[in-house]
Amino acid sequence: MGSILQISWSNQVSQSESFREFAMKESGEHGETSKAPLNRGVSKGLSVLDLILRFIAIIGTLASAIAMGTTNETLPFFTQFIRFKAQYSDLPTLTFFVVANSIVCAYLILSLPLSIVHIIRSRAKFSRLLLIFLDAVMLALVTAGASAAAAIVYLAHKGNVRANWLAICQQFDSFCERISGSLIGSFGAMVVLILLILLSAIALARR
Repeated sequence: MGSILQISWSNQVSQSESFREFAMKESGEHGETSKAPLNRGVSKGLSVLDLILRFIAIIGTLASAIAMGTTNETLPFFTQFIRFKAQYSDLPTLTFFVVANSIVCAYLILSLPLSIVHIIRSRAKFSRLLLIFLDAVMLALVTAGASAAAAIVYLAHKGNVRANWLAICQQFDSFCERISGSLIGSFGAMVVLILLILLSAIALARR
């Protein structure tokens, strides 16, 4: 009788342990399956934000290039036959600014299809690595252009007594306002490109 009770008790214990293992396995699988849609949703949200930020950067770089590229001002001097004229092409640094923003704007437009693909295929890896590399290159380009132009704008406003450079903004006020305003979009694009690189890195880390 005692042996029968021991066998019955051992069977009950083994059945309870099997049920516990089965329940733990089921809960683990359920947890993994519930996390998968959440991860896909987060990755898709990051891709949508990436696309929106690219549109913002396109607007910023395009506005900067147009504002700087159409900047000129002419001042009469004594007679109508003698005039002083200031335009962006007089300074190679401002010309480089226009070219740099135009290149970055064109790149961002070309990168839009790839950003849309990431919304559809959130687990893409190689294309995200490619975007990180190209975004970093464009970030360096727009930073160089904006920083160089900012130095010229500062000299136009303040001048340099030691170098005997006069502050031309006292005469060409409209010209200086335009070139100063054109820097806003370019520096804004710099911030957006940094955010784009971080978003791509986060999306890769979540894979």
